[in-house]
Amino acid sequence: MALILYADDEEQYRKMIKLFLESDGHHVLTAANGQEALKLFTNNPDICLVILDVMMPVMDGWATLKEIRAISPVPVLLLTALGDVTHEVRGLREGADDYIQKPFRSKVFLARVQAALRKTSSNEQEELVQGTLHIDIATRSVFSDLLSVEITPREFDLLVFLMRNPNIVFSRERILDRVWGFSYEGDQRTVDTHIKSLRSKLGTAAQYIRTYRGIGYSFKVD
Repeated sequence: MALILYADDEEQYRKMIKLFLESDGHHVLTAANGQEALKLFTNNPDICLVILDVMMPVMDGWATLKEIRAISPVPVLLLTALGDVTHEVRGLREGADDYIQKPFRSKVFLARVQAALRKTSSNEQEELVQGTLHIDIATRSVFSDLLSVEITPREFDLLVFLMRNPNIVFSRERILDRVWGFSYEGDQRTVDTHIKSLRSKLGTAAQYIRTYRGIGYSFKVD
C-alpha cells in the first residue's frame, strides 16, 4: 500500500485512475493542475509516487516535474496523450522515471506503477554516504567519522534532504516547504537554527553544509 499523487486536468481520467490505483490497494491524492499537485506534494512527505499529466493549466507537467525533481528523488511518471518520441525523450531526460501514453491498458499501467514503487521501497532501506558522513535511513542512524551522532528527528529530516540533493542551493523557503511542510507558518530563521545545531554535532562533516549568504544552503563534499 502506498500514497500516490496523481495530477490531471481531465476529471474523467482522475476518477478512472484513482479507481485503478485504489483497487490495487493504494491511497490516492488527486489534483487538477501542477500547482495543486505541488502543494499536495510539499504537504504530504509520505507520497511514494507522483503521476503527472503533461498538458495541464496553471502549471503543466514539465514545470511540475522540474519543481519536484529539484527537491526530491521520488519516482515520477508522466502520463500524456503526446505520442511524439521527442516528448518521451524530453520527459526521461528531465527526470521522469517512466512515460506512459494515453490511452493505455489498466494492467500495463498498474505494472509500471508497481515498478516505480519498487524504487521507492528500495530507497527506504538505503544508506547515504558522503565523505565522512554515513546515514542509515531504515534505523535513522547518523555517523560522522565512524562515531554515532545524536540529532533530533527534524535535524535528521533536514540532513537527509540535503544529502539526497547534493550541490543544489536551496533557499530557506524551499527547505521549509520540503522539510517542515507547505503549511508551516513559522519564521524562516528556524532553518538557520537547525543548520547551526547540525553543524555543532557533525564534527568534521559540518563543513559539507555550505552557506550561500543571502540565498540559502547546500550540501557539498569536495
